[in-house]
Amino acid sequence: MRVAMMTREYPPEIYGGAGVHVTELVAQLARLCEVDVHCMGAPREGAIVHQSDHALMGANPALTMLSAQLRMAKAAGAADVVHSHTWYTGLAGHLAGELYGVPHIMTAHSLEPRRPWKAEQLGGGYRISSWSERNAVQYADAIIAVSAGMRLDVLDAYPFVDPDRVHVVRNGIDTDVWFPDFGGERPTSVLHDLGVDRAAPIAAFVGRITRQKGVGHLIAAAHHFDPDVQLVLCAGAPDTPEIAEETARAVAKLSEARGNVFWVREMLPTAQVREILSAATVFVCPSVYEPLGIVNLEAMATETAVVASDVGGIPEVVEDGVTGQLVHYNSYEPEAFEHALASAVNAVTFDRAGAAAMGRAGRERAIAEFSWGEIARQTLAVYEAAAEGYTGRQPAVGTGR
Repeated sequence: MRVAMMTREYPPEIYGGAGVHVTELVAQLARLCEVDVHCMGAPREGAIVHQSDHALMGANPALTMLSAQLRMAKAAGAADVVHSHTWYTGLAGHLAGELYGVPHIMTAHSLEPRRPWKAEQLGGGYRISSWSERNAVQYADAIIAVSAGMRLDVLDAYPFVDPDRVHVVRNGIDTDVWFPDFGGERPTSVLHDLGVDRAAPIAAFVGRITRQKGVGHLIAAAHHFDPDVQLVLCAGAPDTPEIAEETARAVAKLSEARGNVFWVREMLPTAQVREILSAATVFVCPSVYEPLGIVNLEAMATETAVVASDVGGIPEVVEDGVTGQLVHYNSYEPEAFEHALASAVNAVTFDRAGAAAMGRAGRERAIAEFSWGEIARQTLAVYEAAAEGYTGRQPAVGTGR
């Protein structure tokens, strides 16, 4: 079987969970079948790179993305199966399936109807991205959801979808890359450079500055952290200049009120993120929407307890009371969520023995249940089922409008 893997992100240009997923999946899947990676961005080895149409330079980003997808679809003629990831490549997968008469599999890492704040970033392009995703969902021969919670979201957001077309194949973690790493004891460590006291409790966050990740809620909650708790905030790649300024003002206000705040704005290499996670007493994931949350797995793999919101697929990763604590999130009760988040962080950081036990349980769970090798085998099974006896595209009944 030859697979055209379609993605926006691929090393070295990765900024989110979908890019991590594709990277790890390709490495394992290539042992089982032929994989051609189609991506966007700068030219690189190991992938076929597609650029947007230069005539669209300066246009809305969603529009330029569509032009790159047309080129991607054109280049996938040798594939037996096309596999798209996110709306960024959903149209390419759909068109390639139509052009060449092969199954189109799409992985839903998130859903545009669940991310209305993207309109801040894309403007009218949000309607284009929503259309692109809806089209891919409607006509894909199989849909892979990265968690059981995500599967329910797909069926709720797109009720015209046949439930039998939606398969759960969870995100994974490479525990040979993410492990307890205390090399930060060296004077040249990132924590030393930041001025973090390793003897005092540390709450850490790693993620993009976007509404989805709940950074604003975390900063508000940190006003209620015990004064001894240090907050290491690895937050960069803001969606818009407005949210960047909003975050900067909030961090400045927090630093003035309590101190012990260390903000890393650039995206750090894996080894430095691993050092921060390993040193943290607790990792905090305040997401308001999260299909699974690979970053929670990364923290668990480094033997760090997790405090996280109970949204999406997070409860399938963080076992409440065993590998961390879950905090209930309601969009209409933000202050209650922030206070509960602070209480959970304080409770975990001041039970250091309990936090360590949660961390050990987290790594055991990551190893036992989230192997990328098994995820590749499950993905291949979806391909094979879609390809077996394939006779052409079967359109969904109705449009869901």
